[in-house]
Amino acid sequence: MPEGPELHLASLYVNKMCNGVVFTGPVRKSEVSKSPDVPFTCEAYRITATSRGKEVMLTLTPMKSDDPKRRARAGQADQPMDVVFRFGMSGYFRFTPEDELPKHAHLRFYSKEKPCRVLSFVDARRFGSWHPNGTWQPGRGPCIMFEYESFRKNVVSHLSDRAFDRPICEALLNQKYFNGIGNYLRAEILFRLNIPPFVPARAVLEGLESEDLCQNDKPVKNEVAGTKTTDRASQKRLKGETDDLLRLCNKVPLEVVSLGGKGYDPEKADYSGFEAWLQCYYVDGMKSIRDHNGRTMWFKGDPGPMVPKDLKSPKSKKRVKKEDDHDYTDKKKVARSRSAGNTKKSVVKQETVAKTPKKNKDARPKEAGSKRRKTEVNTSKHEKKSAARKRKSSSAEPTATCPQRRSGRVTRQSGK
Repeated sequence: MPEGPELHLASLYVNKMCNGVVFTGPVRKSEVSKSPDVPFTCEAYRITATSRGKEVMLTLTPMKSDDPKRRARAGQADQPMDVVFRFGMSGYFRFTPEDELPKHAHLRFYSKEKPCRVLSFVDARRFGSWHPNGTWQPGRGPCIMFEYESFRKNVVSHLSDRAFDRPICEALLNQKYFNGIGNYLRAEILFRLNIPPFVPARAVLEGLESEDLCQNDKPVKNEVAGTKTTDRASQKRLKGETDDLLRLCNKVPLEVVSLGGKGYDPEKADYSGFEAWLQCYYVDGMKSIRDHNGRTMWFKGDPGPMVPKDLKSPKSKKRVKKEDDHDYTDKKKVARSRSAGNTKKSVVKQETVAKTPKKNKDARPKEAGSKRRKTEVNTSKHEKKSAARKRKSSSAEPTATCPQRRSGRVTRQSGK
């Protein structure tokens, strides 16, 4: 799932590819998408992008026209529009020629040039979304990367919140406080600090200050032997920079940005640099447990006292390459209509139903044959029984009629 670094890289990609490009016409949506239409039509406009945590905002800015009345009459937009994107599980942007449009391009912006090029929001699983005339989601906290001071103050000032009663690995996914942190980032941050994932979040964060005095300072060596440092910032520098979880929530994502992310560039899709950077997430020798929300947590050593009781370890799965096109619409519809627990049962039932017709086809002739044999045996038995009854009845008839004849003769003789 794309996290803060990937969404920031997406905004950089849009700004790079759309620099100097003029777009035109309406914003078009695919027929299968259930996201809202973008009511924006303009003869000439530009696109820029910004990111904040796990959101990207595209700004559509109309270019000035010599005749604004003509533009208004034609129903053309004359004011900028912000479209906020959330990527879900597989969203990203691509900028391609019109005849090379990606398969799952669900929202498209067409350039004015010839041959035409298209900026597309591609989302194979359709878990992503966009919101025209949107704003940053109010329930999300400051960005961990580019609003570090506000992010830090927001966490430290709300440690009494019930969100911090949970294990630290689960608290890190709460976007109200850690906007941009996802599954692989939480694993890497806790691994570097050697913090068990299932310890109380409040116990880890208590004692941290709302202001990070070491953020912009580099560690310096004390050149004069035996000199005591009374400066507070200097004391913190001597401690080292790896003992502060909130600081690493800012630095680790920025490391990913400097790497180019996990192969975000749709043209290259090279994951080798990111995989070499990983120290814990999906790394051989590490342990994995599903947390209380069902998300897989990768770690090393003791998980901590708040580990789930069932201790379910997910089965190892092969990584799916980004180039593979998989449409998960059917699974998504099942997930919407039923709960997560019932979905698994329904999938199993569907599989069994799909398999049984083959068996039934083979089994029906056998069953029919066995029924025929049974009916044949029963009819033969029935015929034998009926024949035996006829014989008995035929043998019994003379005994019944003879006395009547004799009696008749006697009466006749006596009458004579």
